[in-house]
Amino acid sequence: MNDTKSPLRIDIVSDVMCPWCIIGYHQLVTALEASDVDHEIHWHPFELNPNMPPEGQDIGEHLAEKYGTTPEQSAANRSMMTARGKELGFDFNFADGFRMHNTFHTHQLLHWANELGRKHDLKQAMFTGHFTHGRNLSDDAVLVEIAGEIGLDRVEAQAVLDDQRFANAVRQEQQFWTKQGITGVPAVVFDRQHLVTGAQGVDNFKSILEQLTT
Repeated sequence: MNDTKSPLRIDIVSDVMCPWCIIGYHQLVTALEASDVDHEIHWHPFELNPNMPPEGQDIGEHLAEKYGTTPEQSAANRSMMTARGKELGFDFNFADGFRMHNTFHTHQLLHWANELGRKHDLKQAMFTGHFTHGRNLSDDAVLVEIAGEIGLDRVEAQAVLDDQRFANAVRQEQQFWTKQGITGVPAVVFDRQHLVTGAQGVDNFKSILEQLTT
């Protein structure tokens, strides 16, 4: 049982390339708002495609190569995710030519933003940048621009990416979560001990929150 005198800690392991991470997060937020649970959210890195080349890959080609998904299945999945997102207040825009990108630099910039207390804000800006506006998150200039748009220092953001000062820290944190058994995202850990994987739905998250806080 969580100590009601302190906020419920929620750790979310995710990648900004993961649409289900967005859906799961917004489901969780909806459940939290309905449950009025005092909480604190902590984001952690995971790379879905650590070997993705700098130029990225068309999403249809990527899903076919990685999962054997047919073009019809891919289109149906994107349509379903778009509808789910709309219900939760997030706009997915899977336009023609939509691409998946390498995210190692995004996680380094997020690590830096965390030190400034802005990791959550940057994470949301990256989600929107990629899935709503189709921005190229493999491009350092785009990452710096997104950081600047939420009020972070562009020069320092560029320096973080240039000198790779947080590369080892990100690798170590990724390895930590992998050793905890995390093999896919979203992975949500409540109160440092209750692991929930995937986008579970608002009602299921409400039930989980009720069990943890009563």
